[in-house]
Amino acid sequence: MKSGYSPSLRRLTSGMNSLNYLALGSIDLYQRWLSPLKGFRCAHAALFGGESCSAAVRRLVSEQGLLGGRGDIAARFQTCRQAYGHLAAARTAGGGVQGVCCCGPVPIPFRCG
Repeated sequence: MKSGYSPSLRRLTSGMNSLNYLALGSIDLYQRWLSPLKGFRCAHAALFGGESCSAAVRRLVSEQGLLGGRGDIAARFQTCRQAYGHLAAARTAGGGVQGVCCCGPVPIPFRCG
């Protein structure tokens, strides 16, 4: 059975699939081994509830691919940064929320209140 795609397109598609699998595997490792150790949720999930950033990014990569979902992934991290700012401001007002800002290369734990 011969595919209608050219060999170069098949290699490109295979490379993108490999990138997606690598991203999903990395998220799985993070969720399985690192996330339970830190004991916090991301700021987005702490403020709004629902899925954490790692779960949201995993879903986006599964649905759209890493490259196709990069805009939605960046938007999610931006919203998480904003949630972190809101929760940090609530800390000075005596709020009692805790979480992790996962918007950069290293998750930053925070505790408000």
